[in-house]
Amino acid sequence: MATLPQESPTTINTRKIVVGGILGAIAIVLGVTRLGFIPVPNTTANATIMHVPAIIGAVLEGPVVGFLAGLIFGIFSFLQADSPLFQNPIIAILPRLLIGPVAWLAYRAVAGFNKDVAAAVAGVAGTLTNTIGVLGLAIIFGFAEAIIPQLPLIALNNMLPEVVLAAIITPLVYRAISLVRSGRTSAEDTTPRDKSSF
Repeated sequence: MATLPQESPTTINTRKIVVGGILGAIAIVLGVTRLGFIPVPNTTANATIMHVPAIIGAVLEGPVVGFLAGLIFGIFSFLQADSPLFQNPIIAILPRLLIGPVAWLAYRAVAGFNKDVAAAVAGVAGTLTNTIGVLGLAIIFGFAEAIIPQLPLIALNNMLPEVVLAAIITPLVYRAISLVRSGRTSAEDTTPRDKSSF
């Protein structure tokens, strides 16, 4: 029996545009409602999960969807900026464009071993891309004096909680959506069944 050719992960189609838009909208809702900011005892009193929809989009649908969700997140971050750091469109948008593609590459590299682990690795890689990208561009654009002395605190108090949250949330959402797509509501039952139960 002939098999249908697999769709390339970089193919753009209506479904991917819609999913990317929905995930970008979720990132905006997380920001507007403040649900995307988890209270933790760090320098900003919050760890953000606003970048996680871009990671989830990349894991589920490929780098294009992650890119689109990251673009929406970046534009929102720029338009809502009350900090000079994010009033620079390059700092606000460019690192967010890379979250999805990097997360997708990380996922693909580990997926052959275990898809849940791969989703967690994608969460870590996408989060590091966001944080390192923002901090690196901030230093390039003249914020070094404010950022460099704070790097140890930022790494420990901001980046670490965000990495942990993304590594937990991404595989949970991945598993839930995979179950829904498969039509099942739980893991497959591999135990023998009594014929009388049919």
